[in-house]
Amino acid sequence: MRTTVRLDEDVLAAVSMLQRERHLSLSEAVNSLARAGQQRSSAPQRPFVQRTTKLGITVDISNTAEALEYLDGVDHQ
Repeated sequence: MRTTVRLDEDVLAAVSMLQRERHLSLSEAVNSLARAGQQRSSAPQRPFVQRTTKLGITVDISNTAEALEYLDGVDHQ
């Protein structure tokens, strides 16, 4: 397929570098970079897991100001 695409300077620099390194045409270099981007974005990612630690205290967070005051402690005032 033939089309017109405007490349940002950083993308053009990456395409040009790939052309020089692998002796590719402009189309081959753009296709190679596009495919690499597709593979990277479709790679499975590990799910985010929040790590927690027991502090030995329970804080009621329904009143944010009170919770912050409690967590800052008496010495902080």
